[in-house]
Amino acid sequence: MVVVGLGVALFFFGGWATTRGIGATGWVAYAPLSNTYNTPGLPGALHPWVRLVIWLFLVLVWVIASITLLRSPGPSRQGDATE
Repeated sequence: MVVVGLGVALFFFGGWATTRGIGATGWVAYAPLSNTYNTPGLPGALHPWVRLVIWLFLVLVWVIASITLLRSPGPSRQGDATE
């Protein structure tokens, strides 16, 4: 359950981090009432490769956290005392 919750949280954070509020009115704005244009190079928008790097980093964080949380404990030895 923790892994799924972490994945959802990283998904929403990634969506926020890659858009940073860009496109709040977007191309769906009613044209006669809006002053926005559908241009791919909006001021403040990140390049596609930067967004890709952000998403890959977030996926890496999720995979490492998942492996850490879901790995099975190794076999314990009877003679080892870790006190």
